[in-house]
Amino acid sequence: MATLLEQLAPDHAPPPLGWWPIAPGWWGVIAVLAVALALLLWLRKRRRQPSVKRWQRAALRELAQLQTVARLPTSDDATIARGLQQLLRRYAIARYGREAVAALSGDTWIAFVVRHGGAAWSGDSGRALLRCAYGRDAAAQGGHAVAPDRQRWISGARGFVKCARVPR
Repeated sequence: MATLLEQLAPDHAPPPLGWWPIAPGWWGVIAVLAVALALLLWLRKRRRQPSVKRWQRAALRELAQLQTVARLPTSDDATIARGLQQLLRRYAIARYGREAVAALSGDTWIAFVVRHGGAAWSGDSGRALLRCAYGRDAAAQGGHAVAPDRQRWISGARGFVKCARVPR
């Protein structure tokens, strides 16, 4: 019987498994990872892009704080006017660009605000705001002569911030 065993071919190991083609499960893992990577890159890009809605929400929150201060009996017209002016300047530079806004002052700034949604600032209301914010204080002009304008200042600022037109 030994002769029959001697006639058998010698043992040899099967060839090593190759890494290609990969199993179907690995194709699924690769697909899930590719989708996750694409989603992560898209979210990162979206986060870095400026968001008009985010700016708008932040400006409206700050405007609500200024409106709360304006309702206080001890509030100063000049402080409110300066606060509104600074808020709208920052918002306009962020939304419309430094080139379009930074050089505006006086009547051209008021016209820009009115043209972009702040219609309540047209006429004497906008000039009174600028006079109060940067000129002589309203108290020095004989009391709180601009107190009725506060509501127009705030509604004009709200209209400017909520305006949907974005020139690009």
